[in-house]
Amino acid sequence: MSESHSEFESAPDAFPVKLSNFEGPLDLLLHLIKTNALNIHDIPIALITAQYLAAIELLQELDLDVAGEFLVMAATLIHIKSKMLLPRPETAAGVEGEAEDPRDALVRRLLEHQK
Repeated sequence: MSESHSEFESAPDAFPVKLSNFEGPLDLLLHLIKTNALNIHDIPIALITAQYLAAIELLQELDLDVAGEFLVMAATLIHIKSKMLLPRPETAAGVEGEAEDPRDALVRRLLEHQK
């Protein structure tokens, strides 16, 4: 073996595999087989394929439009909460400004979205 598997860096988005004799990213499994650290005969390819197909099916069920809308609303809620937690700016007269309540803006956006 010219290279140790401890020196191997897996891709951050590598597909994770769970087998009886290995658990980790698929690219590391391939590396270990190529460097003879694992025997290819001990690897159940059908199980890896089944795990991959299950992951693909799960991705197809995810509605990206709904997920995107959720992320926008979640980010808006976080923004509103941060504004509510910060002290309001004072006007020139020294009285707290009559700035619009950020929750009102969210309600307007939700009503526009429903149209």
